[in-house]
Amino acid sequence: MDLQPIPDMNETDSVPPIFEPLCAVFRRRLKADGQKYTPERARVLDAVIRMDGPFEAEQLVEDLRASGYRVSKATIYRTIKLMQDAGIVQRVLGGDDVPRYQMIYGAKPDDTIVRVDTDEVISIDIPELIELRDKICAKYGLSPSSHRFQIFATGNDA
Repeated sequence: MDLQPIPDMNETDSVPPIFEPLCAVFRRRLKADGQKYTPERARVLDAVIRMDGPFEAEQLVEDLRASGYRVSKATIYRTIKLMQDAGIVQRVLGGDDVPRYQMIYGAKPDDTIVRVDTDEVISIDIPELIELRDKICAKYGLSPSSHRFQIFATGNDA
């Protein structure tokens, strides 16, 4: 399923594109897969929206339980997978084997440096990466929909 921003007829370079609400995107994907948008899935989606930066599924479990919601780990993991399929979140690699995710729908690409010695994830903003991505896609007659750039590094701390 190709999810694209709804074009704004009066769009200029200074006006960001208009995106569909996440719940509508998620509902449409679930319906296409013959699944339902349940209250539990809605709570998981809301919790993901509130996350700031990369997160672990276990963080969602803790946050939802702290808020008084009872959502099983299985529901959270299945919902994250469905959100990946819908283009709402993507898996982010870290220095350890713990899967992390981040919101990508409606967000500019989040390029990162992952310190494998401390598991710290540092967001970086390098406009030249976007230019390079666009140039590479144009060379092959493609239009980029997103990208992920990660550097794995260790510190020089002694």
